[in-house]
Amino acid sequence: MKSALKKILRKLGIPQFFSGFVQYTLIIVGYIPSSFLRKIIYKFLFGMKIGRYSTIHHGAKIRAPWKIEIGRNTIIGDCAILDGRNGLFIGNNVNFSTGVWVWTMQHDMNSPDFSASGGPVKIEDYVWASCRVTILPNVIIGKGAVLAANSVVTKDVLPFIVAGGIPAKKIGERSRDLKYTLRSKAPFI
Repeated sequence: MKSALKKILRKLGIPQFFSGFVQYTLIIVGYIPSSFLRKIIYKFLFGMKIGRYSTIHHGAKIRAPWKIEIGRNTIIGDCAILDGRNGLFIGNNVNFSTGVWVWTMQHDMNSPDFSASGGPVKIEDYVWASCRVTILPNVIIGKGAVLAANSVVTKDVLPFIVAGGIPAKKIGERSRDLKYTLRSKAPFI
């Protein structure tokens, strides 16, 4: 009986409608003019884990927030895309500048039916992703790493490495003496 009901609901497009409604709601939430209210909605309505003093700036687009975990004192810049469909972990004191995109799913270009593939992304503490960085599925960004502006990260980045380019490669090293704590001071961003 349950499987027959599921078939009817699928035929009527109910699951797609519900999924679309959730996505539309998440887009609207991204433009609420209060980072405090956005954080409350992401946490309590959508089950995202967001640490104390972390902020998601306006215009962010969130996919599957219930599969995203963000540590303490982390700043997600405006117009970011966080794709949690295959799991996304972002550590403490991480800074995402404007327009950082993190993808955990993409299409497989060699698949005969263009099926989706992907995997989780882990971003460790003190990472700085500069503006317009794109991080692709199945990647670990090590502690203290810096991703240069407009980079496309397709492979793991070791701790305290500065990586840049398309695809991102080592272009330098960062100091290992990191002690800062990020805190966004503006509640209406």
